[in-house]
Amino acid sequence: MEYLQTRRDRVEQRLESVLDDVAPSSLGSEVRHVSLAGGKRVRPTVTVLACEATGGTIDGALDFAVGIELVHNASLVVDDIIDDSDLRRGVASAWTEFGYGPAIIASDGLLGEAFDLFSADERAMQVVSEAMVELGEGEASELVARPETESEYMVLARRKTGALFRAAAELGAISAAADPYTVEAFGQYAERVGVAFQIRDDVLDATAETESLGKPVGQDAAMERPSLVQIADLSPEQANQRARDQANAALDALTAADVDANATPQSQQAFEYLRDLAEFVVIRER
Repeated sequence: MEYLQTRRDRVEQRLESVLDDVAPSSLGSEVRHVSLAGGKRVRPTVTVLACEATGGTIDGALDFAVGIELVHNASLVVDDIIDDSDLRRGVASAWTEFGYGPAIIASDGLLGEAFDLFSADERAMQVVSEAMVELGEGEASELVARPETESEYMVLARRKTGALFRAAAELGAISAAADPYTVEAFGQYAERVGVAFQIRDDVLDATAETESLGKPVGQDAAMERPSLVQIADLSPEQANQRARDQANAALDALTAADVDANATPQSQQAFEYLRDLAEFVVIRER
């Protein structure tokens, strides 16, 4: 765990330094409230690990890692407004703390800071722009074209959650100057992990306690929000198996990347942690 904690700490330090420079101070306070309230930092960790697994270094991935976390946080601000959720990561959500207007401005500010970090690399800009389109389509589908079948739900999960996971991994590989085939393979891996993550979220929303989860539970049913558990009328165990199937597909994609031939011990370790992540997302409790 020290290996992962070291990387999360580096991401956290860079995240804080980026947010420290946000002006005016009122906006700075708002974006810090959103981004520094905790969180698993899964997406930026994927970016760093993908970079190292493909021969890069932590330093080379940090800006992209922080950028994808800022994009994710910006989306959470909007999610909480849509869901009328007053709690995020165990603290007041942005709209609850500051009001609707400042919360939306904070979301815009986070996106602006993120794209500033991506702007030096054309491939990175393309990857994130495509992910943002997918995310927007997913959010719209959730509101006005709710999935009615399991296959429609999977499309939504890929757009709403899988797209940013895919971008996170692709950004890491890009920062290591990986070839397009490797970037694509890592993207497929992470997209599947993201879908598994979303399915597990559905299960936790239906079965966990607010205190342990750090956010309100039962929101899917209360907000009539698409949940695989309800759409496909699955038991939690059956839904967890769907998540496991996605995780197995992620592992297949990671194996197909075939980056082990000339791997250093550091890149091999990063590769193994990516494998561990695919296993972890289907058993996590938060």
